[in-house]
Amino acid sequence: MATEVDTWSSAPLADGMLSLDGNPAEASHPYSDDEDALNEVEVNGNWTPQEKALHEARLKAKAKRRLRKSSSRNSTSESFSESGELAPGDPNSPKGKVSTNDRKSRTGKGRGLPKKGGAGGKGVWGAAGMVYEVEEPDVRDPNYDESSQGDTVYATVVPEVDEKELEKMVNPIVQEYFEHGDTKEVEMLLKELNLGPHKYEFSSFAVSLSLEGKASHRELTSRLLSDLSGKMLSQNDMGRAFDKILKELPDLILDTPEAPQMLGQFIARAIADHVLPMSFLDCYKGKVDCDHARVALDRAAVLLTMKREMVRLDNVWGVGGGLRPVKHLVKEMNLLLKEYLISGEVSEAEHCLRDLEVPHFHHELVYEAVVMVLESKGESASHMMMKLLQSLWKTGLITVDQMNRGFQRVFDELPEISLDVPHAHSIMETFVDLCYQEAVITKQLRDACPSRGRKRFVSEGDGGLIKN
Repeated sequence: MATEVDTWSSAPLADGMLSLDGNPAEASHPYSDDEDALNEVEVNGNWTPQEKALHEARLKAKAKRRLRKSSSRNSTSESFSESGELAPGDPNSPKGKVSTNDRKSRTGKGRGLPKKGGAGGKGVWGAAGMVYEVEEPDVRDPNYDESSQGDTVYATVVPEVDEKELEKMVNPIVQEYFEHGDTKEVEMLLKELNLGPHKYEFSSFAVSLSLEGKASHRELTSRLLSDLSGKMLSQNDMGRAFDKILKELPDLILDTPEAPQMLGQFIARAIADHVLPMSFLDCYKGKVDCDHARVALDRAAVLLTMKREMVRLDNVWGVGGGLRPVKHLVKEMNLLLKEYLISGEVSEAEHCLRDLEVPHFHHELVYEAVVMVLESKGESASHMMMKLLQSLWKTGLITVDQMNRGFQRVFDELPEISLDVPHAHSIMETFVDLCYQEAVITKQLRDACPSRGRKRFVSEGDGGLIKN
């Protein structure tokens, strides 16, 4: 038995078996309880063939496990040689064969280790010890929390109005202003628009539209320019606007032949209202080549020299529209009728009445005309007034309602008028019959004319009684 033990110990070691003499530290290291039992059997010398084969198989398996552990700890030393060439592997070991289809890295950067030292990947905070800088919150960030960012200020950005679309947006604003006459509403609408450098063109559009309209529209435009001056538009902007209109006069004359004179009145009113600077006309002296522009500037200069003191030219557009006081309108109608009695021009009287732009107040003209007939001497005034009323009736300037209201007012006040004009009743009957014959009034209105019955006194012997 001792001979067999010596032979086994002196025989060469098989693959995967380690010598106990070469590494006493490993020999003394306990691995398992089975190894201790085998060592005890070896020491006692009680080896059987089955136990010996089992012992060798366990030693080979242990050697393979140790080889795997050492390869995972130092992959570089096993994968590459010192010269940089791939080191040959153990043909008996599964690690020794290099597979071309293996997708694991063989460059020495690690196998299965975390990416970027644990600083990469999804849902990680980065490498240990990394310090991040403070970043400002971005509104476009999907994780942006409005409530945690404090007070948020919202600003409405209005795009600048294009020059081509400016006229389309300004035209309805001006047309509505001609209806309501509220300058504050126009100012509010202009603030909502971003006119930019083209804001001066609003004044030129407003003046151009008023030239094609009525006298009341031009009066409203002058008031609008006066109210917007210093708030929305400066004197420089107003100057640029009127300069543009002066250059466009040849085209404006095609639709409005009186455009140069009207523009001159606009300029004079603007200077009087301090919308334009006093030196506006001086800038054009000797520099105007257009005849129409020269006429407009001359008209403005004449109107300004007529006023010794610079006051508002309130009557430059006449007294149009229902915005004027009633007393002022009554005074203008009286002057209209007196001028007609002197000149006898029916067309001029019609033109003046149209400029007043008070169709709801035309009954006042009929009333004043009939009263003038009652207070006049002779029959010429009655024929002239009948001719005027007939012309106004045929042209439709005075309607049936206005004509009837004017005559009815005279009928109601006839007793008071007769105190100053004793023959008022007889004159009234004669004038009403004349108007009915010329188809100025209706038969119903003629029958409504009051008539005072004749009173005859009896003789003195009857005691001065009045005979019915």
